[in-house]
Amino acid sequence: MHEVISKGILSSNNGMNIYRGCTHGCIYCDARSHCYGMDHIFEDIEIKSNVLQLLEDTLRKKRKKCMIGTGAMSDPYIHLEEKLQNTRRCLEIIEKYGFGLAIQTKSNRILRDLDLLKSINNKAKCVVQITLTTYDEELCKIIEPNVSTTKERFEVLKIMRDNKIPTVVWITPILPYINDTEENIRGILDYCIEAKIKGIIVFGIGLTLRNGNREYYYENLDKHFKGLKEKYIREYGNSYEVISRNHKKIMKIIRETCDKHNIIYDVREVFDYMRVFEEKNNEVQIGFDI
Repeated sequence: MHEVISKGILSSNNGMNIYRGCTHGCIYCDARSHCYGMDHIFEDIEIKSNVLQLLEDTLRKKRKKCMIGTGAMSDPYIHLEEKLQNTRRCLEIIEKYGFGLAIQTKSNRILRDLDLLKSINNKAKCVVQITLTTYDEELCKIIEPNVSTTKERFEVLKIMRDNKIPTVVWITPILPYINDTEENIRGILDYCIEAKIKGIIVFGIGLTLRNGNREYYYENLDKHFKGLKEKYIREYGNSYEVISRNHKKIMKIIRETCDKHNIIYDVREVFDYMRVFEEKNNEVQIGFDI
């Protein structure tokens, strides 16, 4: 890890990255893409040494409460969080000033901060977002090697349900010829139904590949799925969007399941829900950047 002094903490739409980089090792990670301008090794985590002071100063000066988003680019519960606890301290500041929270992670380390999540949700609104891509536990350990397994994340969702904290599941990315099967998707959806999630975010059945993450993904295909890289190159070339041949079939399953169980699946509607600040006096303000 290395430390930097940052000039700001929140984006124009109230999103923040507590860390920059990740050690979860997911083979498909878009955040590795060169377009994000990360000028250090991805696993060499960048720490904003002044993150807590920046956040406190920013929230103290804000005239209106809003939702604060985190986790879109860098998971707030990477391994270093166990030692540094910067995420927990940020949540303490958010709770102190009465702001809402939309937090995204693949780690059950979030359960350590259940007390703060409950307190934030009691004052305003806290939405916990969990990514589920693979129902098969052994496959999960291959494509998401250093993070909580799908079953462990499912337990997080149930605990949030039992504590009346709304949840959103990201079913993305789905990797062609790896986990783009009806069996896999129905298994994930069964978890979503049991956990009584609020919404699902799915942009389509596939993934995106561009310079930076494409090379890492292909390296791991060579390691774990022999011959699949060549199949991707033949079928997709250097396409940014890599769409599964099962896209229409699986999206139909997702839509029908969500309609049956009152789960929001329109992407804009889910994002709107997570952006709307709620308070007992019913004041509303929109906004964070995912």
